[in-house]
Amino acid sequence: MRTLVLGRTPARVTAVLDTLRADGFDAEGVSTDEEARKLLESGEFGVLVIGGGVGPDSRAAIKELAARYQVRRVIDGALAEPFDAYVRREFEPLIREAAAG
Repeated sequence: MRTLVLGRTPARVTAVLDTLRADGFDAEGVSTDEEARKLLESGEFGVLVIGGGVGPDSRAAIKELAARYQVRRVIDGALAEPFDAYVRREFEPLIREAAAG
């Protein structure tokens, strides 16, 4: 199941993607709402991770779009260091759960 990561800080998006990909997940990451919209509209993503830096208006609009394109799980996240441990503890179990459901 493909996962889309939306975060405002490119280095943090890269850190999340590095961990997810190293652990066998199919993930893409972007830093703008426009990029996220284009990818969500492809219908290829089952999980969406929205970083803590994404403001409330953008967050609401992206969540609405995700629902329209049948994204199975939306995860609100705010990374804490070490990033890899956080991703493995907080994101990966939810992604697995969405893929199994």
